[in-house]
Amino acid sequence: MTPERLYESHLTSLPLLSRGKVRDIYAVDDETLLVVTTDRLSAFDVILPDPIPGKGAVLTRVSQFWFDKLGHHLPNQCLDIPLEAILPDATERAQVAGRAMVVRRVEPLAFEAVARGHLIGSGWKDYQRTGEVCGISLPAGLRQADRLPTPIFTPATKAAVGDHDENVAFEVMTEALGTALAARVRDVTLAIFAEAVDYASARGIIIADTKFEFGLDKAGQLIWIDEALTPDSSRFWPADQWQPGSSPPSFDKQFVRDYLETLDWDKTAPGPHLPESVIEQTAARYREAESRLTSP
Repeated sequence: MTPERLYESHLTSLPLLSRGKVRDIYAVDDETLLVVTTDRLSAFDVILPDPIPGKGAVLTRVSQFWFDKLGHHLPNQCLDIPLEAILPDATERAQVAGRAMVVRRVEPLAFEAVARGHLIGSGWKDYQRTGEVCGISLPAGLRQADRLPTPIFTPATKAAVGDHDENVAFEVMTEALGTALAARVRDVTLAIFAEAVDYASARGIIIADTKFEFGLDKAGQLIWIDEALTPDSSRFWPADQWQPGSSPPSFDKQFVRDYLETLDWDKTAPGPHLPESVIEQTAARYREAESRLTSP
């Protein structure tokens, strides 16, 4: 029976390689991985103790939707291999059904590729302090949540679980990856973002920002990996409630962050338990984002 809430997967037929903030990754063979998206939720880089019911399945379906829709930009991680071929045991399949993706093994790049269309989050904090975001100068007088004159690319280093990602200048990424690869990552990030923004806008959603991850296959080809424009990796705002000068309501885990900010918690592990009302409302936001984006 497929569980409503899955905090951790436990598959004995495959070796577990890692547990991230949300995903459990298993080795299938030298070329293939099984990625299980759990219902874990992290906030302020701390994994919270309570799962959000159905969240992993929503993230899996939304990612698959975008990988299919935007796959013309570059190849992605997904392989057309049925779960039955990887997990012959019906009990194990039921544990992860609807939240597992069979993907190709690649070498991940050591950077997150972040596209920003609005001034919010760490970008807003950087702008208030310096007038810049990741070394990119922006016009004076911008307000929180303002639409940027043009979307910007702001890479970040990928931190280990429990640590904080760090925004860096594009030059830092170029030095690490080389000019050609860094430019390719920047250009494809902004191209995917632009198409997704237009699509979501027609469905009443503003994608304020998002992060992508990429890797290289054995031939050196750039591959889109991890997740794709989900409520975990993006800020989704209802367009009719966007008001520059304040942080808009969202379809993502910002609802949880806002609740946590009301607590006397130092943002270090262990994270606090969430009230059932917050859990239910968060799950509803994830489901609404999926419905708006993927319904015909």
